Amino acid sequence: MNTRYNNQDEYDSPWKEGIALYFKELMEFYFPQIAREIDWGKGYEFLDKELQSVVRDAEIGRRHADKLVKVWSLEGETFNVMIHIEVQSDKDPAFVKRMYIYNYRIFDNRYLPVTSLAILADENDSWRPESYSMEQWGCKINFTFPMIKLNDYNETIDSLLKATNPFAIITAAHLKTKATKGDPQSRYSWRWTITTALYERGFSKQDILSIYRLIDWLMMLPEDLTKRFTEDLISYEEDRKMPYIMSAERISL
Repeated sequence: MNTRYNNQDEYDSPWKEGIALYFKELMEFYFPQIAREIDWGKGYEFLDKELQSVVRDAEIGRRHADKLVKVWSLEGETFNVMIHIEVQSDKDPAFVKRMYIYNYRIFDNRYLPVTSLAILADENDSWRPESYSMEQWGCKINFTFPMIKLNDYNETIDSLLKATNPFAIITAAHLKTKATKGDPQSRYSWRWTITTALYERGFSKQDILSIYRLIDWLMMLPEDLTKRFTEDLISYEEDRKMPYIMSAERISL
């Protein structure tokens, strides 16, 4: 169990791990039209070292939770496509320029089509960047990228908790982490609701363990509420004869 709590929530690391675990599910949940164009039968490849090199060479400041993935397209004769996903957890005026720079640097490395995707995880509802433009003496650049805004899911929390896509649950956890900052009692309540939804939706034992790790990472509680949550979850699992999370916690101790 995560016992760290200092009112400084961590977003980047859980998102990076979530993308690594459930990339296909992320694409199907946030970008379904693109997901239908990918040949999932050929698999996909994460290129973390290559992305680190691109970021290091660009020298444009700290990057957030992002991933570079090589996939196969179903379009015509199949070919490789590079997908760059960036999860932006706060408003940043340099964001669109960074998206453009990463796009052309990735293309320069591989000479493969690059699709840049933005997941805006901040709380500013009016901030919705989706393009970068520049013009000088008749030379124009107009770079546009698909974008989704997590805040748009705020009105559908109940539906998220009834879904069977892991990223529906992760989205709910992210939104309620933001909404309960500085309110540990409300966070406890939402963490309980989101955690028990894992069992009610019929996720496999491994998915429950993996998704719960992300929920635990996102929705940190102070020590006293962490202890209470642990005790309540033990009782919940014992009642349902499904000692998934607590058994794993005991083994890891």
